Amino acid sequence: VQLQASGGGLVQAGESLTLSCAASGRTFVGYTVGWFRQTPGNERDFVAAVHWAAGRTYYNDSMQGRFTISRDSDKNTVNLRISGLKPEDTARYVCAADRRWTDVSKIEVWGTGTQVTVSS
Repeated sequence: VQLQASGGGLVQAGESLTLSCAASGRTFVGYTVGWFRQTPGNERDFVAAVHWAAGRTYYNDSMQGRFTISRDSDKNTVNLRISGLKPEDTARYVCAADRRWTDVSKIEVWGTGTQVTVSS
């Protein structure tokens, strides 16, 4: 499976944005799909993930509330909605997929990223 992220852009603080992670080559069946974000010079932070089949969602505790992950079976995408955007949300958001999702260092598939820039 190959992943393509989209939906980023330049937004003002307080606005909302929905990022999308699309799969090509196969469906997400059997995978947990998640989002990470990274800023230059910093480690990648886990944001949220969803088990495609079961629909179970997982969130970084510090990001619950403003981040909502969901899956769209018709479009074969995993979406991340970010509401009430803050300048500190500025980062490159990357999607990833793994059949076990037990160890970030062993994630099978990393997608492209999409840049989110929030102005104050």
